[in-house]
Amino acid sequence: MKVCKFGGSSLADGKNYEHAVNIIKSDPERRVIVTSAPGKRHNGDIKVTDLLIKYANAILAGQDGQTIVDEIFARYQAIGAYFGVLEKDVEEIKEILLALPKKDYPSADYLMAAFKAHGERLNARLMAIVLNHLGIKARFVDAKEAGIVVTGRPDDATVAAETYDNLARIKLRDDERLIFPGFFGYTPAGNIATFARGGSDITGAILARGLHADVYENFTDVDAIFAANPAIVKDPAPIKTMTFREMRELSSAGFSVLQNEALLPAIQGNVKINVKNTAHPDLPGTMVVSENGFHPTSTITGIAGGPNFAALYLHKYLQNKEVGSTLRILNILKRHNLRYEHMPSGIDDVTIIFNKDELQGDVVDQVCNEIQAEIQPDRLEFYGNYALLEVVGEGMAEKPGVSAAILSALAKENIYVPMINKGASKISIMLGINKKDFNKAVQVVYQRFFK
Repeated sequence: MKVCKFGGSSLADGKNYEHAVNIIKSDPERRVIVTSAPGKRHNGDIKVTDLLIKYANAILAGQDGQTIVDEIFARYQAIGAYFGVLEKDVEEIKEILLALPKKDYPSADYLMAAFKAHGERLNARLMAIVLNHLGIKARFVDAKEAGIVVTGRPDDATVAAETYDNLARIKLRDDERLIFPGFFGYTPAGNIATFARGGSDITGAILARGLHADVYENFTDVDAIFAANPAIVKDPAPIKTMTFREMRELSSAGFSVLQNEALLPAIQGNVKINVKNTAHPDLPGTMVVSENGFHPTSTITGIAGGPNFAALYLHKYLQNKEVGSTLRILNILKRHNLRYEHMPSGIDDVTIIFNKDELQGDVVDQVCNEIQAEIQPDRLEFYGNYALLEVVGEGMAEKPGVSAAILSALAKENIYVPMINKGASKISIMLGINKKDFNKAVQVVYQRFFK
């Protein structure tokens, strides 16, 4: 049995929807379908999720959201009309949208979460309507009915362990498809909470584990996961097969094809993930598998990273003699609710690398002031134009000279590398470089290992 998730671009309009329907029909093993909200139909278009955010903000501001409801409903209505579904058969979608402001929510954050989740929720209803209209027996299953229980923040939920016991009780009849909305679950108190953006990937992985699927097919708008960003490297090589931990490393460093948190349920359930293109479903795509028994065919699997980073450098003589000095630094970050990406260190040095999206307002000055007061470093410097380049591959683990090859190739192009960090996993090398050198560095490393 396969669980199939379709992304927003795959369900943006009737024509794209038809591709998804044909994919579902073409394989009887595709029994469980997960929908995203309709995405952009063209450049300059707006996603349904963003329309729902606009709707929520209007309600929070005490405004009438009727015009926005009409715009949202028109998207679903047009998809239904493409397949000859009558307006009366999708009228319930409009009624659900109009009822949203009338519900009670514990806070504005929960209201926003509930509104956003309805992009997926209504699209799953529509998918079931379309499939049944076409003679394919399908049943809409809401997250509450399925027992998808979540905890955490309204906009950054985490699946609860009991969810998998609940999913195990679902009965899947031989003659039907089950259609689930992605992106959200229900708190123990019965409120909707969403996963991080891109959370339909997470729902698909949760269902794949809970329903003991053989494969989780993640349909999107690319033919495969590529070894490097196609916007930087022309015609990069597609990755045929990669491991969960390679995908995890690359996702955390910037690969955006698959939501990073979606890997954990698949890993726990040992469910293979097949990333495929809705427009070209016959292509093999990329298979993501367990590292157990995996035999790499190349040294490097992929190159990721980005220029949107900053680094805080701290030097203090004899810092290694001070018990708890790093803990004191981390406590300062905790007070400001700051997450960091990496923290390479030396005997007297610590470098803390942040995603710049974390550094809002004057938080850098506040943190530096507190570090200066509490730690009293000899040097404290902030680098705002930092980039991270991560090179990942299972084939690196037992192969000597990979770091030397990377640094040599970069040196030939006069690209300075102020930081290099190789983790104990042996499958990744992290390089810190100047932001202006990032694209060139990706191209140089790609040329060295893939050409």
